[in-house]
Amino acid sequence: MSSLLRATLITLALLTTAGCTSKPVLNPQHELPATGQVSEEKMKQAIVAALQKREWTVQRLGPQLVQAEITVRGQFYAAIDIRYSRNSYAITYRDSRDLGYKDGKIHRNYNRWISMLDRDILAGLRSTGMQ
Repeated sequence: MSSLLRATLITLALLTTAGCTSKPVLNPQHELPATGQVSEEKMKQAIVAALQKREWTVQRLGPQLVQAEITVRGQFYAAIDIRYSRNSYAITYRDSRDLGYKDGKIHRNYNRWISMLDRDILAGLRSTGMQ
């Protein structure tokens, strides 16, 4: 095997490995300390404000549940449920398109979107007086 062919095959193998973008789906959950509890209304407001900041669309707003979706670049779609109470919230995957969801794994960008949303929810709760 020529060294050029060998180098080409190694390069292709490395690019294929680097191109793997599926990661386990991120479903963050947070229990607030007893001193940091807020009203359900303030929890909902912090969640909705974070969704709006990150350009998610709120589909349904109910008692202890917010459902939202996002479409990025007109193609990549994700839908989530956020269940909340006075002392906790959890963001869970509901659906997606063109993000390669399979067997509990999804494109890493979905996890990045969720991580940023989670961070913004926590920041919003801190600004309402949560310790």
